[in-house]
Amino acid sequence: GGTMLFETLGDRQNPAILFFHAMGVTGASSKPVAQYLKDSYFCILPTSTVYCEGQKYLSKADEVRQIEDFLQKENVKDLACVVASSIGADLAMAFLSQTKRPVGHVFFDGGQFARIGKATRRYFAIKSLYLSKGGTLKKILWCDDDAIKPYFIAAGKALRYGNLRRQLSDSLEDKPFPPLAQEVQNNTYFAFGSAEEHYKY
Repeated sequence: GGTMLFETLGDRQNPAILFFHAMGVTGASSKPVAQYLKDSYFCILPTSTVYCEGQKYLSKADEVRQIEDFLQKENVKDLACVVASSIGADLAMAFLSQTKRPVGHVFFDGGQFARIGKATRRYFAIKSLYLSKGGTLKKILWCDDDAIKPYFIAAGKALRYGNLRRQLSDSLEDKPFPPLAQEVQNNTYFAFGSAEEHYKY
């Protein structure tokens, strides 16, 4: 399978925070928040295999395994917080539903739990391929916000159609919100911006 990139900020002795990034950006997109937290926390920023150059995305299960391996290697026994944006929340759910590590809080920003039919999903992937002429998707990844533009560009340069298609097939599943242990539910927050912010993108 592919290999995820892991970036960390802060001291390994501090409580750990694990970030799951959105679609179309890299793990570094969480850096503005991580910079603010790094004096008190050990921040872990993985980039999905989808956006790692020359890597092949296999499945959510494979990415969860890589994250678990990384946490074990870094001797992270528990997590103070798990933060996830958009489709990253779907991967975070896969992680949370099987991890044995205690998790203090979970924060989802616009979690992607839509039921998207197979035909629509195929249309997404074909439309992406058509627009990118089968190459990288950097031409169609655009963003008018200079603060996050670099993360879009970095993701677009590494992205290939096959990885996007596999991620779409894997993550936008026609299934209900997966079950979570009661103690995790008690510590889960969903945050959404205004409709204006949503439509801006």
